[in-house]
Amino acid sequence: MLDWREVYEPFSEEALTTQASRCMNCGIPFCNDGCPLGNLIPDWNDLVHRHRWQEAIERLHATNNFPEFTGRLCPAPCEGACVLGVNSDPVTIKLVEQTIIDTAWEEGWVQPLPPATRTGRRVAVVGSGPAGLAAAQQLTRAGHDVTVFERDDRIGGLLRYGIPEFKLEKKVIDRRVEQMRAEGTTFVSGVEVGVDLPAADLTGFDAVVLAGGATARRDLPVPGRELTGIHQAMAYLPQANRVQLGDEVADQISASGRRVLIIGGGDTGADCLGTAHRQGAISVTSFEIMPKPAEERNATANPWPTWPLIFRTASAHEEGGERRYAVTTKEFVGDADGRVRAVRGCEVRLETVDGRPTFVDVEGTEFELEVDLVLLALGFTGAERGPLLEGLGVEIDGRGNVVRDEEWRTTAANVFCCGDMGRGQSLIVWAIAEGRACAAAVDRHLSGSTLLPAPVTPNQMALR
Repeated sequence: MLDWREVYEPFSEEALTTQASRCMNCGIPFCNDGCPLGNLIPDWNDLVHRHRWQEAIERLHATNNFPEFTGRLCPAPCEGACVLGVNSDPVTIKLVEQTIIDTAWEEGWVQPLPPATRTGRRVAVVGSGPAGLAAAQQLTRAGHDVTVFERDDRIGGLLRYGIPEFKLEKKVIDRRVEQMRAEGTTFVSGVEVGVDLPAADLTGFDAVVLAGGATARRDLPVPGRELTGIHQAMAYLPQANRVQLGDEVADQISASGRRVLIIGGGDTGADCLGTAHRQGAISVTSFEIMPKPAEERNATANPWPTWPLIFRTASAHEEGGERRYAVTTKEFVGDADGRVRAVRGCEVRLETVDGRPTFVDVEGTEFELEVDLVLLALGFTGAERGPLLEGLGVEIDGRGNVVRDEEWRTTAANVFCCGDMGRGQSLIVWAIAEGRACAAAVDRHLSGSTLLPAPVTPNQMALR
């Protein structure tokens, strides 16, 4: 468990084709609606069942630019909507998807698809996460000259520096970026638009796509927050990724020999947990303010095919650590040197107060836990304010997201927005779906019509 290679175990072809064949027991494929991309899941499951792998990847790529990303990182809302899941285990759709694309790469079936003709129109994409990459690839294939700007030194956004190596080895990103370069997409890394490149300079492009993500981090303003040893998860995780990429990181935040507390029980918290294990933490405890989910779906409050709100265990949780639910942090306590040495908290229960759900402290449950390192994995509050958005003059809504209309246009002329920057913190599958749909809108804006697919609208909600 202490190596940084991907944790996924190989699945035999026999078991895989058996799973794919189970899909044929379904009458109406709700999985298609459960997936924001509208993946043609029964189609490629049937092809896998028939051992027609090359046709399977063609059908998979028809709706998903990057199945190697979703196959590893998506929580699979399609499986939550699987008809077989009504009274049995759903089909392992995500595993079949990953195997199809990994087989395709191994067999050399994934090749560049440059456009037959060029339109001469120039498009700038700001941000190289999954939304930006999807938009860029679609627009390049439509014949436009696309330049992707990334402020980090390497392309990939959250995929590169937010997702640990044990969940996504970075060579998986690199090979896809090389395909996109061969198709004609230009990548400019190490340039922050609005800082290194004035936002006004983007007016030289015919259209601009904002795909910078929701990077404004939620903080925890409690007494002692200023103590040394308390860090945002997105300050901690990128450093660990850089080390695995061979970079030297001065004053690296490390869990080695420390008692670690992770506040936040989502995917980012699990990523911190697995990273802390590999760095040699003495102990790791995770706090979650919500009560522990049920083991099985509540058929009344959470019926199929909505996303099942059940207890889940990530690979990092299987490696160790303590998970504590229904607790809140009240104060950080420091030592004489100003470094965190403990956290004080209490249990909470969820009650309705003045018609709103509210966390109420449970009297007599106060506790103190000794810690040396605290990681805040509390999610994000929207798009990052700064010279990019200010320079372009785009409007921000009350939730901190960039305002866009049904055609993905912001309040600034010729500027579009997709992914978490406009949607708020969400799933990788939504980012890719929005990138594809936004590309169709931009193509229609530039060319008058489009043949690019648009799987979602800005206001569409999934079954989850």
